[in-house]
Amino acid sequence: MLHRFAARQQRAPLHGVHYTTQHPRAGGRAPVGVGEGHAVRLIVLGTPQPAALVLERIVRDGRHTVVGVITQPDRPAGRGGQPQPPPVRRTADALGLGALVVQPATLRDPAMHAWIAATRADVGVVAAYGEILRRDVLALLPHGYLNIHPSLLPRYRGPAPVSAAILAGDAATGVSLMRLTRRMDAGPIVAQTTVVLPGDARAGSLTDALFMLGADLLLATLETLAHGTLSERAQDEAAATYTRLLTRDDGRISWAAPAQHLERMIRAYDPWPGAWCLWRGAPLRILDAAVDPAPTDARPGCVLPDMRIATAAGRLAVRVVQPAGRRAMPAADWWRGQRAHADECLQ
Repeated sequence: MLHRFAARQQRAPLHGVHYTTQHPRAGGRAPVGVGEGHAVRLIVLGTPQPAALVLERIVRDGRHTVVGVITQPDRPAGRGGQPQPPPVRRTADALGLGALVVQPATLRDPAMHAWIAATRADVGVVAAYGEILRRDVLALLPHGYLNIHPSLLPRYRGPAPVSAAILAGDAATGVSLMRLTRRMDAGPIVAQTTVVLPGDARAGSLTDALFMLGADLLLATLETLAHGTLSERAQDEAAATYTRLLTRDDGRISWAAPAQHLERMIRAYDPWPGAWCLWRGAPLRILDAAVDPAPTDARPGCVLPDMRIATAAGRLAVRVVQPAGRRAMPAADWWRGQRAHADECLQ
């Protein structure tokens, strides 16, 4: 399992995960800085829980000054559909920064340009904000914007890098701190950290852990920026790969795929969009499973003894499921209650 980091002076590695950090070597972009020893004034742009972790890490570190927080507007959530503040808003309020928060519908509003300029921030920090920053916004701050991206850029640019790394079965991934430019995730790299992935890594917890690593990279970078020693290196465009925004349909299981791929799907799409199939026409989410390499001649999707599902290659030993409208439960308990016919299979 992955866990969060310890206190400021003891940055512990991820449990069971080895990681290394790289900073650009000499020969990159010329060093730039705020000024010898000055605390950096920054605005934080972010929305989901991983971004809230970054904001909290910066504030509790205390070496630099958050002068503004930009997050997305409240959105309807829950069964009642009532507007709920995003995690960054809630965290900012809890940290006593509520007066510094704005939630614009878009950064294209000229009033937002004036607000950003009025903060007199040195640099912006972007962590899963939810809107691409245009050229006019990028030009508002003297040192631009640093973006925390949870992959080893240029691999896995785009909105779903963590899911992509797990689904591909990568042995390692990481987090990059890069300067924002007009092109998505293509800006020069300031620092990177590599982590070796355990076989049980899940997208949700791994994302949190990578953003916390990114927060530590950021704090080290702000120190170098304050002393005028920040360097950058260009990304290798020939090595760039891309991800796209995930939809619910991405989580639809095809039992004609190999068991190993399906097991990775379950972890890569946790919590969103989830890995699911159909049983008697209703969605059934698969929450936990393991690969049983034993071959079978059964039709893909058919349930074998011990809740093992036939696939194109091997069997998927399903351990936990969640039927539509119900709580998660042991797969064997769920199956016993179905009184299935011999020819019924998962779809």
